Amino acid sequence: MKLHWSPKSPYVRKVMVCAHERGLLPRIELIRSVAAMLKPNPAIMADNPLSKIPTLVLDDGRTLFDSAVICEYLDTLAESGSRLFPAEGDARWQALRWHALGDGLLDALILWRNEREREVPLPALLDAFDLKTRATLQLLDGEAAALAAVPFGIGHVALGCALGYLDYRFDAFGWRALAPRLAGWAAEVNARPSFVATAPADG
Repeated sequence: MKLHWSPKSPYVRKVMVCAHERGLLPRIELIRSVAAMLKPNPAIMADNPLSKIPTLVLDDGRTLFDSAVICEYLDTLAESGSRLFPAEGDARWQALRWHALGDGLLDALILWRNEREREVPLPALLDAFDLKTRATLQLLDGEAAALAAVPFGIGHVALGCALGYLDYRFDAFGWRALAPRLAGWAAEVNARPSFVATAPADG
């Protein structure tokens, strides 16, 4: 399999964390790919017309995107170990809820970063992204004990990557002071080998 990959993308990081956790790294060839919003990349578009990463090219030439689909696909490939996506019941819906919340926070953070880098940012948008981020952190701070009480899964992956992106692109935001219980949970997640190996990096 081939993965269109970047060391900075939090969505790619989700896929890489899943690959680490499920022991699939030897089966994946990483293709360094740049997906800029204003400059569609022909090399990515050959596999994904949206010119977005991550994009996974299977051995038979079929392609999968986006990160949510790729993560679930990888989870089905491993022959042993705990599944990241619970199969059924309340555990599945809670995991998918946290997964969606992590992806939603990432979406907001990326739009926030894009807006603040414009020559003339729109204050109302900046305020809205700030409010949504704080509200999400407050909610998650109240659920930190619940996150710690269940087996590591896709919800943990998504939320951990979202908080990692917050550290990487919004260091001055100081989110740990706003959500101390969540910060304690995140410290344990960040110590996992899969998160250490996939920490965002420039270059």
